[in-house]
Amino acid sequence: MRVPLFPLPNVVLFPGQVLPLYVFEPRYRELLTRVQASGEPFGIVRIVQPREVSPLPFHERVTRVGTLAHLRRSETHEDGTSSILVVGGERFRVQDFDLTHTYLGADVAVWPLAPAPLDRPAEEAVARRLVSDLMRLRPADADAIRESAPQDPLLIASFAAALLPLDAGQRERALEAPTLLGRLETLLGFLPGDVRVLH
Repeated sequence: MRVPLFPLPNVVLFPGQVLPLYVFEPRYRELLTRVQASGEPFGIVRIVQPREVSPLPFHERVTRVGTLAHLRRSETHEDGTSSILVVGGERFRVQDFDLTHTYLGADVAVWPLAPAPLDRPAEEAVARRLVSDLMRLRPADADAIRESAPQDPLLIASFAAALLPLDAGQRERALEAPTLLGRLETLLGFLPGDVRVLH
């Protein structure tokens, strides 16, 4: 499938995550118009090198793994800018970039997590541990974390990725894990040692 891309610095979107965006550049206003007309998602990829530090073309400075973003709400302001809300969908790999528009596009292949039905009990156990460790890591927010944590292990991984003090590279490593259990264990491994040692 061919999708428009919205590259962002230091942002890695996970399935089910809600992300507010402010659209102000003309090329991304054009992207938004296309998405609103077609109902298609667009891709969120991370800018690895800003143009200030790299002479490479734009498409060579972004990751080749991203997440589809589905538009949920859009508000256009008087100056032509927009505030939008998207939710993360499927993970994808970039096959080839499309340079025919003012914004970057790509031919992408959806990249689902590898099915591992025998891992389900382990996924649920690691997901519960991840939530309990998050509560221990952020005791002031423990009640809010307990109340707002989702039940599904896939969404718990996304929830934890948003709350853990990770850099963009670490979030990307978690997104790229081949299985859900691998993603959960990667996130668990990023917890500070003094939190994990209590187990």
